[in-house]
Amino acid sequence: MKLTGAAAATALVAGCSDDDDNGDEPADDDGNGNGDADGIEIEPGTQIMFAGLTQGWEGIEPADIEGEENPTLILEEGEEYEIGWTDGDGSQHNIEIWDDGGEVVDDLQTELVSEADDDQILEFEASSEMAQYVCDPHDTTMVGDLVVE
Repeated sequence: MKLTGAAAATALVAGCSDDDDNGDEPADDDGNGNGDADGIEIEPGTQIMFAGLTQGWEGIEPADIEGEENPTLILEEGEEYEIGWTDGDGSQHNIEIWDDGGEVVDDLQTELVSEADDDQILEFEASSEMAQYVCDPHDTTMVGDLVVE
């Protein structure tokens, strides 16, 4: 029943908004804010950085995701990207790339740490099986969608 309510609320909000990108949208009921109903296009070769906060991934760079919580990222299939986190709240976090079944894609995951370092950045080639970027211990709040086109 909760899922139905969340889906209905999301559909209602999506259906009532003509705004392309106001940058002020909160996370929806399942913890996935997307900053823009369609997502944010990320240029190939871009380093995508977040602050690892238990309540959600907060965008740091590129500028288009700055301040956004769990933004949906639109990537180009076959292109190279880097994704990671450089700042945190002291809790243990990691970053993983999941498929739509909740499985890690191509071993794209980092170790759990409390303080971010260079080991918390994943380099990858975008593929159609990629669906989400996730912090495993906080997979209900620190999760954002990946759209690979």
